[in-house]
Amino acid sequence: MNTDDLIVQQPSEAARQLVLLFHGVGASPEGLVPLGQALARPDRWVVSVRSPFPSDMGVGWQWFSVRGIDEANRVERIAAVMPRFVQTVQAWQARTGLDASATALAGFSQGAIMALESTQQAAPLASRVVAMAGRFAEPPRVAPAGTALHFIHGAQDPVIAPSHSVNAAERLRALGASPMVDVLPGLGHGIDERVLALLTRALAPDAALA
Repeated sequence: MNTDDLIVQQPSEAARQLVLLFHGVGASPEGLVPLGQALARPDRWVVSVRSPFPSDMGVGWQWFSVRGIDEANRVERIAAVMPRFVQTVQAWQARTGLDASATALAGFSQGAIMALESTQQAAPLASRVVAMAGRFAEPPRVAPAGTALHFIHGAQDPVIAPSHSVNAAERLRALGASPMVDVLPGLGHGIDERVLALLTRALAPDAALA
């Protein structure tokens, strides 16, 4: 847990859910505050998490460098920082008194990559993971038990191809999971009102954990 993480919503009644938002590379937690405000509920913690390292792109923050990145070293870079990601989620769970069954991770771009890859850990970190314009570092190896996954991707994304989300969902189905995937026409590498609507439904505590 970083002291620069932003608490967007603190519950005004008994907390039922912890929603952690993870921004993209070169961005900051402030950028996801409007999204977090739209997700506010009186029984929900909403926290925009700051990536731990200054971006080597000159602005913002990152979990791992994307300089010279390829399919092989992406896996290595994410593995190196994953313990820090796990620790961050668990620290917020400890602070809020909410466990993995009441935790949702929602990430954009690099934040989505980290959230998705965390589902391949032995112990689940969250009951819901929503990946916006993200991807797995490599095809998923296991179907995460007790974790609902939802991929949301712009059909015109020039940064991370939407095929990554479609292929990952197909792979997870083959492994026995039931992920959701929405590819949105006309959307590039970004978040619009359609993404917010899908995210809101995916995070609803009473939504099916398919």
